Amino acid sequence: MKKVLMGNHAASWAVMRARVKVISAYPITPQTHIVEELSEICADGRLDAKFLKVESEHSAMASVIAASSTGVRVFTASSSNGLALMHEMLHWASGARLPVVMVNVNRALAPGWNIWADQTDSLAQRDTGWIQIYVEDNQEVFDTVIQGYRVAEQVMLPVMVCYDAFFLSHTYEPVDIPDEELVDKFLPPYDPLHYLNPADPHNFSALVMPEHFMEMRWKVQRAMERVPEVAAKTHEEFADVFDRRYGLVEAIECDDAETVLVTSGTTTSPARVLVKKLREQGKKIGVLKLRYFRPFPGPQIYDVLKGKKRAIVIDRNISFGKGGIWADELRGALANYEDVPPVYGYVMGLGGRDITPDQLEEIVTEVEGMGKPDSLLYWKGLKV
Repeated sequence: MKKVLMGNHAASWAVMRARVKVISAYPITPQTHIVEELSEICADGRLDAKFLKVESEHSAMASVIAASSTGVRVFTASSSNGLALMHEMLHWASGARLPVVMVNVNRALAPGWNIWADQTDSLAQRDTGWIQIYVEDNQEVFDTVIQGYRVAEQVMLPVMVCYDAFFLSHTYEPVDIPDEELVDKFLPPYDPLHYLNPADPHNFSALVMPEHFMEMRWKVQRAMERVPEVAAKTHEEFADVFDRRYGLVEAIECDDAETVLVTSGTTTSPARVLVKKLREQGKKIGVLKLRYFRPFPGPQIYDVLKGKKRAIVIDRNISFGKGGIWADELRGALANYEDVPPVYGYVMGLGGRDITPDQLEEIVTEVEGMGKPDSLLYWKGLKV
């Protein structure tokens, strides 16, 4: 069945198809439509789930952590300052090895108050132990939420599915909604090994002494290191069932490219337009779309960028005092490889400002006229 859905409702329908049992959230623009739709879906009986109304995002995450601990599939959603308020509980979800799936609609952090797209909110949670995936269109929103549960429940780590405010959250596109039986075939019922059960008592989230704490963190890291293999297998199984294929990264026209634009989220779409135009003019240019941020897909990025003349990373975010976060992560991931291109990091589009093919073409022209980068950070579209 195909429906024309806004990105937020694509997420809601995916949660319904995943047969989630507990949903808890606090409203915040631009994610509110997700849980509004889910509250109606629960109320009219299309989904047999508990919908918990709470007084804050911190409480929403605490609620789904508690519910997940009892062995049921859970969901929440947030954005921007709401996600920041969850910060403490994000560590609890990953440390307790709970496969919570959350949608974060990327929105600028205040002040000044701004409700438009900016990835700094979720990228600031990079060290919380959550798998992070960034998506480009509404079909990918639906598919990634479904895939998120499959990956999360194999490695027992939480998953954050991230997409850009308004460019996807409030924009309508055709979305293929598979039948429930098809989703069931791909995503079996959640069946954890350990969960809160009075008939089989265990100790959960107890005080951990120094002789054991570091090993617990090592196990979280080991689980994160399993994600590329688990995700690749999951993507193959997803393609077998739904005939749509995804990866940790997507290389577009990169085989013979000399210049590669590295993008994430909806920034990929204007880059696709530009590449098509410049290819028609004979320019060897490609796009590397990054889907996974945690774990960071360093080997997969190296496979694409090895031997290229230049890599231009477009960041709709900033780590103050350093630069674009994707660019910084990419430089670190490639540091021990040979034959890697110089990395030019551009920050643009903060607070929802448009990123256009014309602007990206100006960047490509600028970089092709440069020598090696003389800065970790270049700005585009700055009005000063």
